[in-house]
Amino acid sequence: GERLFWLSDRQWARIEPHLPTGLPGPARDDDRRIISGIIHMLQSGARWRDCPIEYGPYTTVYNRFNRWAKKGRWQAIFEALAKLGKDAVALSLDSTSVKAIAAPPAEKGEQNQAIGRSRGGRTTKIHGLSDPLCRPVVLHLTPGQDADIAAAPDVLALAPLMSKLLADKGYDGDRLRAEIVERGATPVIPNKSNRVVIHPFSKRAYKGRNVIERCFCRLKDFRRIATRYDKLARNFLASVHLAAIVAFWIN
Repeated sequence: GERLFWLSDRQWARIEPHLPTGLPGPARDDDRRIISGIIHMLQSGARWRDCPIEYGPYTTVYNRFNRWAKKGRWQAIFEALAKLGKDAVALSLDSTSVKAIAAPPAEKGEQNQAIGRSRGGRTTKIHGLSDPLCRPVVLHLTPGQDADIAAAPDVLALAPLMSKLLADKGYDGDRLRAEIVERGATPVIPNKSNRVVIHPFSKRAYKGRNVIERCFCRLKDFRRIATRYDKLARNFLASVHLAAIVAFWIN
């Protein structure tokens, strides 16, 4: 049979203080069981209706995921846990593409749901900012065909204090460099080949950039992250936040 996922005592002790309390309505079913069930579904990539019965009725598991996604609760838990210390560190910025299987509701439109059409078909981009330990501190979605540099200001707006920002040459733009400097950080970005004014660039510091690639690889171990089945961008982003919590912030 399929191995079930259960939050360990240690993991639960980390996540429980950040769960919302005093919500109206009937007493919630066992939080630990339901949240373990949601995480199991993110890992297995199965349809919600195929959720193992050990977690309770699949409707209860899905409704909890959906309701909390709608209210921004998974993101709030992620933000509460994904806190760095007081010191500024080098952060790495990049994006990864994900194939989108689900069609969004017609009235909401693909573009609004962060699904883009390109030669590779329908895709969503996950943009991430990771600390030197591979841990994501910001996660953001755009339609797949959008340029990485276009999303960078939105990602930076959510960023903690940083000493350096490491990114590949797709992020080499004067405005973005200026914004990084304004935030008190040093851009570590290679120069594009057509650059007139060449910016100094530390190859040694740039070697640290692979942390963000390793971060995305671990997130994509969750099958519902590696392929997007969610129609709504907010639900897919909630899945990404929850996968990040489990993979990096409660172990």
